[in-house]
Amino acid sequence: MRRLSFSWQGAAALLFCIAALAAALPLLAEGAARPLTDGTASLIFIVIAAAALLSFAPQPPAYRATVLFIGAHGAAWLLLAAISGNEGTATRAYFLLLFAAWLLAWRCVTELSKVPPAAAFGASVLELLIPAIFGAWILILWEAITRGAGVPFILLPPPSAIGTRIMASLPILGDDVRQTIFKAVLIGYIVGCLSGFVVAVLADRIAFLRRGLLPIGNMVSALPIIGIAPVMVMWFGFDWPSKAAVVIIMTFFPMLVNTVAGLSASGSMERDLMRTYASSDWQTLLKLKLPAAMPFIFNALKINSTLALIGAIVAEFFGTPIVGMGFRISTEIGRMNVDMVWAEIAVAALAGSIFYGIIALTERAVTFWHPSIRGG
Repeated sequence: MRRLSFSWQGAAALLFCIAALAAALPLLAEGAARPLTDGTASLIFIVIAAAALLSFAPQPPAYRATVLFIGAHGAAWLLLAAISGNEGTATRAYFLLLFAAWLLAWRCVTELSKVPPAAAFGASVLELLIPAIFGAWILILWEAITRGAGVPFILLPPPSAIGTRIMASLPILGDDVRQTIFKAVLIGYIVGCLSGFVVAVLADRIAFLRRGLLPIGNMVSALPIIGIAPVMVMWFGFDWPSKAAVVIIMTFFPMLVNTVAGLSASGSMERDLMRTYASSDWQTLLKLKLPAAMPFIFNALKINSTLALIGAIVAEFFGTPIVGMGFRISTEIGRMNVDMVWAEIAVAALAGSIFYGIIALTERAVTFWHPSIRGG
């Protein structure tokens, strides 16, 4: 006889359900604009309790994850529908059931991580599904807590309000993205990374640069952006070139330091072998040192992808035309349009994630031989 698959998440979810029942309170306080029917409240209890109990049954992880997924997200949908239009009226029982559903989602992610992929496509689906569930529950908890507890809109708007603002402000957000990302960030990123790479190659060949420039690079990389940005605005004006200059400074030295370290990563035996074949310095660089340095170079590119976006946005706080993500954030926070501020933050986070993802995919294609990519 197969043993039950006990989990502390399922047990805690059941305890939260029992505690909500013991509270002997409705899910919404009296005076709610849209009172919750007893049938809906009972359905939420049943969905959570049934999913928790069924998850204890001996079954494959994929089936258990499916049951937990349906139970957790079905209960979450009912809870969010209940609080819509009833902001600030959630009771203790409401939050107990919310956290019970969250625990079921946690167990669902745990079970999905145990599922052996049947093929490469299945592995890719799991790699996307697990973080998607995790991220979705951050938004679900954010939405339910801010609306249920009646958090003031000016302090923290719910994700639904931020999404509504994004859809209503697409032209403005598009102009800001073009100004900040496609001008300041991309141009500064390309120039900063490329110049850092070139200087690193020279430093690998010239001991004077390697010994004299790297300590200065470490010092300059520690300079506060809050002090560099206004100086660059004074030098290069209020338009995007001053922001690109800040990005160049922020991305140059990480690329320099990482590339120099990567060019030194090849072993002495490999270098001796290249000398045995009478390879020139350029042949050694292209066929030995650069391939060995690729993981270091891509690490710098990934680090710089976030530094570039942060640098450009912060630089726009110190003077810019009437467009740009940093300009919009500083202006709208002064007008108390907090939803617009969060909309800009969300768009910046999405753009940064896409930028980082493109670099990571390129790294997998270029450094497919490296043990970190092969899984060795």
